[in-house]
Amino acid sequence: MRLRLNEQTLSRRLERVAAHVPAGARLADIGSDHGYLPVALMRRGAIAAAVAGEVALTPFRAAQRTVRENDLDEQISVRHASGLAAIEPDDRITAISLCGMGGETIRDILESGKARLSGEERLILQPNGGEQPLRLWLMENGYRILCEEVLRENRFDYEIIVAERDGPVMYSAEELYFGPLQMQARSPAFVQKWQRMLRLKRQTLAQFAKARTVPEDKAKDIARQAEWISELLA
Repeated sequence: MRLRLNEQTLSRRLERVAAHVPAGARLADIGSDHGYLPVALMRRGAIAAAVAGEVALTPFRAAQRTVRENDLDEQISVRHASGLAAIEPDDRITAISLCGMGGETIRDILESGKARLSGEERLILQPNGGEQPLRLWLMENGYRILCEEVLRENRFDYEIIVAERDGPVMYSAEELYFGPLQMQARSPAFVQKWQRMLRLKRQTLAQFAKARTVPEDKAKDIARQAEWISELLA
């Protein structure tokens, strides 16, 4: 029963990711874990085909089991591979999801697998922190951010970034830090996230003030971030 519920009723976070997958897409879910996202979308008739890529053996086998138990072996290919190496040209992928890992890890996966990107895919990214370096990679590789959102689940703030190649694109340092569209929309979840972050930054600066030795560059960086957040929330 638990397995069936996870396939049909995704977490709120994965439901929001699913909402950004275009109807009829050929999806590559990289780091697919148990394969719940592609299986749920296929069961709903929302996508045409999928690849579930997983580098770790235990979740790879779990994804195989999820796909097999839902009789979707013909529609979903489960592959034991690192990053975008799970994708083959014949897959004709139109959307790629990377969820539940650090932004730097997602960036590194995209960078190391660039040869497997056609540039026509929609990227649906859900980083657990590290959004700034991920947005920088998107900008430097000609990807425009089409949609962004913040949601809170189980006491954690999650961000979703949807992008397509439409370069050249230029974002300011503040836009890379906060998200260009989120700075404009200023949703309640976005404001609440940065209110919490400002408290943490100020606590860190207070601890630095009491410490004997603090790396000067690190202190300046956090002070600058606190100033940006204060200006954003003013």
